[in-house]
Amino acid sequence: MRLTPATELEYRCKKLQEHMLSDSLDAVIIVQNADLFYFTGTVQSGNLYVPASGQPLFMVRKEAGRARMESGLKEVIPFSSMKDIPAILAQYGYSAPKRIGLELDVLPVNFYERYRALYPTAAFSDATPLIRMVRMIKSQYEIHLMKDAADQADRVYRRAREVIRVGMTDLDVAAELEYTARKDGHQGLIRMRGFNSDICYGHIFSGTDSAVPAYADTPLGGMGLNPSFGQGAGLKQIEAHEPVIIDFVGCVDGYLSDQTRVFSVGEVSDRMRKAYDDMLEIQTLMMRVAEVGMSWGALYDACSRRAVEMGYADSFMGAKGSQVSFIGHGLGVEIDEYPFIARGFNHMALETGMAFAFEPKVVFPGEGAIGIENTFYMSNEGLKRLTHSSDDLVILS
Repeated sequence: MRLTPATELEYRCKKLQEHMLSDSLDAVIIVQNADLFYFTGTVQSGNLYVPASGQPLFMVRKEAGRARMESGLKEVIPFSSMKDIPAILAQYGYSAPKRIGLELDVLPVNFYERYRALYPTAAFSDATPLIRMVRMIKSQYEIHLMKDAADQADRVYRRAREVIRVGMTDLDVAAELEYTARKDGHQGLIRMRGFNSDICYGHIFSGTDSAVPAYADTPLGGMGLNPSFGQGAGLKQIEAHEPVIIDFVGCVDGYLSDQTRVFSVGEVSDRMRKAYDDMLEIQTLMMRVAEVGMSWGALYDACSRRAVEMGYADSFMGAKGSQVSFIGHGLGVEIDEYPFIARGFNHMALETGMAFAFEPKVVFPGEGAIGIENTFYMSNEGLKRLTHSSDDLVILS
């Protein structure tokens, strides 16, 4: 277990303060677990108060003693009620803020109303875009953790080569691979910011089940075990000559790497083989054209246009009617961070330090799905790969 260095936390808070000044915010209050972990190094329950200048105050409801141990911030303060916040701020010399930023994309309305009651004359705005902008540029410390997560994903991939066989259910395979990851230190939770965006270790399914759409904002869905979590691995048995999708998210000390590989017991159909090779070509295209300064939308347009030219207008990134409008997504602490390699994001550009997963996939309803996914980051020397398992479609005997 690694604790986030104090220098990392201090730098992150200072970067947020720079964005706050440009938005004329007096304070940002952070309560969501992923953001708390990023800025404090812990998810102990509380409120992180970041002033426009000066030291952040981490006011912890439960457990303050553990938060002091896990967080490198200087000011970790126990408190019992949100009503205590004004008095605590005054004690540390901070006047009542007039413009306050909150995580309005995830904050419950009840919490928002309680902050409004504390500061009835203050103006409130959404601080999430500022938080996302800070989090999208990864430090070398973060990239190191993501490399460790990529190593874990490779160990899962190697285990998949050993265990997949005809007659196993998708759930059997998922259980084996989740066990492998858990023994390797996977925390068992994948954080996703989007509302109602539940996810476990990833998606593992075979043949026709891999082409079943689901509610999740993902290109592949799967039947799942029941309607309460209608996605991912189900009870379908693996058959010969069909693709088995292993879309697995490695996780080490809170940081993620996302990787998809395809296996088959016996060769897949010519249609599936060609689609797989075409998705590799689209990945190669992305790696060739992606550079600092290129807009996220332009990168999406170049790759999706090529997929249409290849004949996949109705099957690229989902079955017709269920297609998603992205090919890649940022990741770090959450799996849906900036940048989004997505339609319409022409006002945002790739920058050094960004990390993202790129996942060109094709879905053929009634037959199956196929594709590739790797995690990349923009280094000072250009685009580099973090995930490193072989890109070959694995044919098992």
